Amino acid sequence: MTTDRVNGIARAWWKEAVAYQIYPRSFMDGNGDGIGDLAGITARLDHLSDLGVDVIWLSPHYDSPDRDNGYDIRDYRAVSEKFGSMEEFDALLAGLHARGMKLLVDLVVNHTSDQHAWFAESRASRDAQKRDWYIWADPAPGGGPPNDWPSFFSTPAWSWDEATGQYYLHLFAPEQPDLNWENPAVRGAVWDLMRFWLDKGVDGFRMDVIPFISKTPGFPPIPEGGTPQKHYAEGPHLHDYLREMRTEVLSQYDVMTVGEGNGLDQAQMRRMVDARRGELDMIFQFDVVEFDRGEGGWPRDWTLPEFKAIFARQAASMDAHGWTTVYLANHDTTRPVSRYGDDAPGWRVPSAKALMTLLLTQVGTPFLYQGDEIGMTNFPFTAIAQFDDIAVRNAWARAQKAGTADEAQFLARLNRTSRDHTRTPMQWDGGPGAGFTSGQPWLVINPNAEAVNVAADRADPKGIYDWTRAMIALRHAEPALVYGGYRDLAPNHPALFAYAREIGEGGLCVVLNMAREPQRFALPRAAEPVMASGADLEGREIRLDGWGACICRWS
Repeated sequence: MTTDRVNGIARAWWKEAVAYQIYPRSFMDGNGDGIGDLAGITARLDHLSDLGVDVIWLSPHYDSPDRDNGYDIRDYRAVSEKFGSMEEFDALLAGLHARGMKLLVDLVVNHTSDQHAWFAESRASRDAQKRDWYIWADPAPGGGPPNDWPSFFSTPAWSWDEATGQYYLHLFAPEQPDLNWENPAVRGAVWDLMRFWLDKGVDGFRMDVIPFISKTPGFPPIPEGGTPQKHYAEGPHLHDYLREMRTEVLSQYDVMTVGEGNGLDQAQMRRMVDARRGELDMIFQFDVVEFDRGEGGWPRDWTLPEFKAIFARQAASMDAHGWTTVYLANHDTTRPVSRYGDDAPGWRVPSAKALMTLLLTQVGTPFLYQGDEIGMTNFPFTAIAQFDDIAVRNAWARAQKAGTADEAQFLARLNRTSRDHTRTPMQWDGGPGAGFTSGQPWLVINPNAEAVNVAADRADPKGIYDWTRAMIALRHAEPALVYGGYRDLAPNHPALFAYAREIGEGGLCVVLNMAREPQRFALPRAAEPVMASGADLEGREIRLDGWGACICRWS
């Protein structure tokens, strides 16, 4: 890591990197069983190397019963048999490093699987050695759970254990009991498993739901008008635990850490990534994937000024001592081109390019999600049975039990919100199984795979992949796109997203047309064109086609 500064900000390799998330079960199937695996990822490393990304974030690859697609870990030191072997993990890691890329793995330590050996011992009896490795509580006076906390998966957050006569806490599925981080032995076990992977050579961790690891004593009820996310986040010892993690483990390695910002406001997130505090390096802010959700999680109409304001707030949320991320999708969202762009015929490609331009020119380390480099779209689900997501299954079961199940209405919502949209298999070519598998895929493949696939897009010199590759190269070449300040040039314009990334008097101007209708934008000062898609510069005026994108350099 270098120690010099740019624009008053300390340089670091992870600030200058471009990251790419792989959801392993959906990326590439190497053995024909219909499930993506590590050997399949290794076979596709040249695709990632050619794209120019620096860091791969690998979603959980650990041994798991897969109640929540790998986020319920049974053994932190073992690779899931579905994904391969430890030898195949080592080959993947070596293949990445040989190509100059780094590997970020998931650290899921708010909870384990209920099949983890720790929990098996914890629930064996009230006197078990590991009883206090998890969070147990007596029934409330008069019976029932200790409080009315809900889980994030449409169930109560407490489950009854008949054998020992107590409830255990799980902020997610009942099969995902929460660890008791107040116990020093638990923290020591987490530090040990982190060292195991770091000593193997991994380059850092993405930390799942990390704001929830510290619980408020007494488990107070959620205040009226409050939300579970905010109530569970930033417990009294969160920062103590993160500083201990830094001291005991992270300070001994040159690695990258990124935490989820679930439930945190920007002041809280800034505390977690302030370099002077010694906690995390960067954080995923959630506004961009939550602002368009209304009451009950239903999609709502939104305006471009609302969307632009999110990025302005994110840019302003960090000072020279903190760092953030920028992303439009992950394994818990829908496809950006279907959500923020326009996936109608004729508009998918230009809108995907505009969104990729946005992603790669904003403040923070950018994270791409697999398939977005070719503009993959949401899947047109037609039946509840097509969904795999535990959140969908639980919500549907709850609606049926309550007598409020309306499949047409439920589908209308899920076709705009379900996490399964980004979990459908990667579309490598237009052949059987979309080039993802020679077997029966674990989840439905989008019917548009015949036309929307890697092979077809890479063969098109005006495709999304080549545009993405050029944008990544530009970000690597331009310090202003990493360390530059951020200035919105048209915050109230209903169709244009225009902003400057500047260091001193120099820098770049980015102008995006976020609509089908052509637009014009008058630059506030003279500039020279750098890259354009569906746009051209004449004098100080940029003319943009529908979903056009233009990047200029201040002269």
